[in-house]
Amino acid sequence: MSDKEQLTGAVTAGAAQVCITPPIGVSLAGYFHDRIAESVRDDLFVRALVLRAGECAIALVSCDLVSVEESWVSVAKAIIAAETGLTPERVLICATHTHTGPEVRHGRLLPVNPEWLERLPRLIADAVKQAVGSPFEARLHPGQGAEEDLAFNRLFRLKDGTELFGRGAPGQAIAPAGDIDPEVLALKVSDNTGRLRALVVNYALHVDVIGGGGADFISADWPGELAKTISAVYGDDVVTLFLNGCCGDINHSAHHPTELPRGGSDKSIQLGRALAGLAMNAAEKAEPMPLREICAALEQVPIPYYTREAVMQAFAEELRAKDKPNDFEQYVINNFDSWPFDNQTAQVPIQTLRVGDLAFVGLPGEIFVDHGLEIKHWSPAAYTFIAELANDWFGYVPTTDQAERGAYGARPILSRRLCSDAGRRMTEAALVKLWKLWEE
Repeated sequence: MSDKEQLTGAVTAGAAQVCITPPIGVSLAGYFHDRIAESVRDDLFVRALVLRAGECAIALVSCDLVSVEESWVSVAKAIIAAETGLTPERVLICATHTHTGPEVRHGRLLPVNPEWLERLPRLIADAVKQAVGSPFEARLHPGQGAEEDLAFNRLFRLKDGTELFGRGAPGQAIAPAGDIDPEVLALKVSDNTGRLRALVVNYALHVDVIGGGGADFISADWPGELAKTISAVYGDDVVTLFLNGCCGDINHSAHHPTELPRGGSDKSIQLGRALAGLAMNAAEKAEPMPLREICAALEQVPIPYYTREAVMQAFAEELRAKDKPNDFEQYVINNFDSWPFDNQTAQVPIQTLRVGDLAFVGLPGEIFVDHGLEIKHWSPAAYTFIAELANDWFGYVPTTDQAERGAYGARPILSRRLCSDAGRRMTEAALVKLWKLWEE
């Protein structure tokens, strides 16, 4: 479905944030073992920005969660449509991917908190509703920066042609298996006095820094520190939306010796402050952008799920033969045995939004960086913001080539749900939709 209108009159915006911190005792998502939240380091939020001209509007919604899932995203969008008139194709809902937040995906290894999860769509809708209900005359200032020293491709190509998370044994790895995306995008939304009211920040970096596998607290991780830093400069009423780019194979672990923080709270603060500085620098230099039109499209793309075959069966049997498989290995065995998707086709939501010369792309999974670089390279927009983990979750989405090389994020059932060619199909669908929005 698609939506497009020519704009008339002044551009208005509204921004809001709503706390979504779950109760103590929830299971923390992101690992293959259960971690129970015993405290709250910092609150989780849903943050919304609504941009409107005349009757045409779109909403960007960022949640401090590990992921989103269609089962409750669709509920949130239905409430939003009923109470604000913003139809589903106009609302992009994504997750920052914090690993110190609650599990939100039904049927995963860890349990959800059903009472809290049932309230979540209402809280998301409340953020959008508050943004719609507090409009101000706005000017949009897109800016761009670059950061090449804080993100690293976490997969390595080995001498036998396979790939691995990390370097493996000494002398085994040749080099990192891919690039990073150094682009830092910022959209400054100011009122007619020039005061910053909202800031959209887009960068591709996995959000698994502050706690690691032993965390027992709730935290928004470094995107939370990013928002705190921006608020400290511009005021507590400024709403900072972080859109995580294509970072399925990117993390913060340096490949070189360093005395700088490598993880934990200190690393989270370092990343939040550094990327806030880059975003603020880009925003402070950004010229206002004339806004001629807003367009939106949301397409359900049919893509086959992975179907079990001999190579994966042999891997599962190898793990099963071990005396004591660890949590990670037992997860693979259990999921291989119960895999429900053989010979089935997924309906994968690909969302594209146009705001003047800006493009926003929503992709539903943990997308390898090369797909984001591909979309940006061929995009018709002056600035292309890409939000992974948007509208639904289909696991990791590697490149077609890397899908067969065995690394974490590429190996099926363990981390990949769709066929090996899913990323190319998703990228192609996004680009086709973008060009239609620019040419209609």
